[in-house]
Amino acid sequence: MTRIDGDVVLLEGAALADGRSDSLRRGVSLLVERGVVTGLWEGDRPAAPAGARVVDASGATLVPGMVDSHAHLSMPGGAQWVQRGFDPSEELLAVAEENGELMVRAGIRWARDVGAPRRPDPATGGERALSLRLRDAWAGRADRPYLRAAGTWIARTGALPHGLAVEVAHGADLLGAARVQLDDGADLVKLYLDGPDRDTPPFSADEVSALVREAHARGAKVAAHAGALHGARVGAAAGVDSIEHGFELDRDAAGAMAAAGTTLVSTLGVLHSWLTFTSTSTVDRFTGPDSRAGIGARLEAAEEGVRLAHAAGVAVAGGSDFGGGSLRANQLAWEAESLVRAGLPPHEALAALTWRGGDLLGDPAAGRLVVGGPAHFSLVHGDPLSDPACLWRVWLTR
Repeated sequence: MTRIDGDVVLLEGAALADGRSDSLRRGVSLLVERGVVTGLWEGDRPAAPAGARVVDASGATLVPGMVDSHAHLSMPGGAQWVQRGFDPSEELLAVAEENGELMVRAGIRWARDVGAPRRPDPATGGERALSLRLRDAWAGRADRPYLRAAGTWIARTGALPHGLAVEVAHGADLLGAARVQLDDGADLVKLYLDGPDRDTPPFSADEVSALVREAHARGAKVAAHAGALHGARVGAAAGVDSIEHGFELDRDAAGAMAAAGTTLVSTLGVLHSWLTFTSTSTVDRFTGPDSRAGIGARLEAAEEGVRLAHAAGVAVAGGSDFGGGSLRANQLAWEAESLVRAGLPPHEALAALTWRGGDLLGDPAAGRLVVGGPAHFSLVHGDPLSDPACLWRVWLTR
């Protein structure tokens, strides 16, 4: 993969897939001047400006810069992703730099970092999530993604390994924990709605609703992890901005999400990656006699949840869950394939990785390729509207 450099660049003869239409636009030319799209034509176009770098893009497809709506920049992922969250801060920050480079090279230009370990921060003299340090350090860098960052996961005591999350023993303490994250400068609060008791939600809808009101009053959003059905129900009733994963949705939960304007952030690729671990790893949770069947059943339920959400009119954005899950930073394309397999039309799977993610970020430029907007895009070999796997086949990016 190569980045297209130059102050003035003209691409000629490409196809365009923008996630808005189920058909390609062909014979498209794109003019970039100093990082901004200044021309987008189908068919005839004006002559190239003097000094422009001209790229013959015939046979390739233009795709807007992608948005990873569920990422963990400071963690490496893989089959031991949870344990890696306890690695030294210096190692996690080094991993984040590698991840940022991988993302840009794969055409992923925006991301929501939805949770990172809380560690000492030299800039403040206290503790702060590594995700917030990265967001601040990468601001204005063309070689790194634009970030919206949560602080550290907020979870009921016992839901996650001790020391990884901010632990809340009682629902009454939830709002105070969220305020600490917001005071730290978090763009969103990451709430963990799976509890230590598999059959009981860790917080009530009223408790979560109070958190949502506080976050919204301060210009922030709430992202709620919900692998279990009861968590999705509580989150939708409380009006959270997004349900992350949503592996056990039913029609009622999907309808409540639609009514609340809650986005589903799908991470189906995680479950597909787990299936590969049943044959490639030696980790007990993946190699037991019933592991493959159990993961397969969970994947089927998650795919049904995506179909139900889509049918109910819920906006679906896509995330890799890299770092905090098993995927890697340059593997967001796997989610497009997974969404199509689950039943979404290919152009809506592409929308989930582009402008739908931009809507969730609250950034009208993210995941879009329009005149006057930032010139972030990929050229891929193939048609993502019939073959989502072509999103892996990146030729050029900017």
